[in-house]
Amino acid sequence: MFLNNINKKFLVISLLALLSLSSCVTKKDVVYFQNAKNFETIVDTDTFTPRFKVNDIVSIFVSTFDLEAVKPFNLFIDGGGGGSSQPQLIDYLVDIEGNIDYPVLGKVKLKGLTVQEAQELFKEKLALYLKDPIINIRILNFRVSILGEVGSPGRYEVSGERITILEALALAGDLSIKGKRENILVVRDFNGTKTYTRVDLTSKELFNSPVYYLTQNDIVYVEPNNSARSSASGDTRIGTIISISSFLITTALIFVTRN
Repeated sequence: MFLNNINKKFLVISLLALLSLSSCVTKKDVVYFQNAKNFETIVDTDTFTPRFKVNDIVSIFVSTFDLEAVKPFNLFIDGGGGGSSQPQLIDYLVDIEGNIDYPVLGKVKLKGLTVQEAQELFKEKLALYLKDPIINIRILNFRVSILGEVGSPGRYEVSGERITILEALALAGDLSIKGKRENILVVRDFNGTKTYTRVDLTSKELFNSPVYYLTQNDIVYVEPNNSARSSASGDTRIGTIISISSFLITTALIFVTRN
C-alpha cells in the first residue's frame, strides 16, 4: 500500500511537469482582436491610397480614338525571342527628384501623387496633343516583404492598388505559434526616410493604425515570443525534456498497474 501511494504521487508529479512544459503559450497569446465586442460595428473611414515614391516603377498607357496621334506617347521595346514575342510597353522610373522622363512631355513630377491624381495631371498635359485621352497608370513594384515568425517568409507581389497588413500576413501563411502578435513591426520608406511603427494584432485598434494599409516596399517583421527558442539547441533540449517526462510517466503507469 505504501509503495502504491508513492507511485501515485510520482505519477501526479510527472503529469504536472509535462503539463507545465506544454502550456508555455496560452490562448490569450494567440487570439486576434480580443477586445472586439459581439455585434460591434466599426465603420471604415480610411481613405488611404498609395502615392508614388522615389524609385517606383510605373506603367503608363495612353489610348484614344486616333491611333496614329497616340503612338508617340506609348513606346514599346522588342519582347525578344527573335521577334516571336510581343513588344512590351516600356516602364518609367521615378528618379531621385520624383520625376519620370516621359515622351514628348519631358519631365513629369509624380512623387507624392496618387494614381488618380497622376491620371488627371496627364490628361491636362496631353490635352494639347490628344482629344479625350484615357490614361491607365499602374505601380509595377508594389510588393511587400514579410519576415520572421510566419508560415512562409518572403516578398509578395500586390496585384491591386492597396493591401492590408492582415491580407499580407495571410499571403505569408499567417503567424506561427511562436510569433509575437502584440508587437508587429512595419518598416516604411518615405523617399529615403524610414519610419518604424508597431501594431498589436490582439487589439481592434489595429484598424486605426497608419500602417493597417501597407504601401509599396513595406517590410513587416514578426518577432518570436518569449516561449520561442532562438537556436536549434534550445529546441533539442525541449524535445529531450519532453521525451524524459514521457518515459517517466510511462514507467509510473506500469508501476501503478502492477501494484
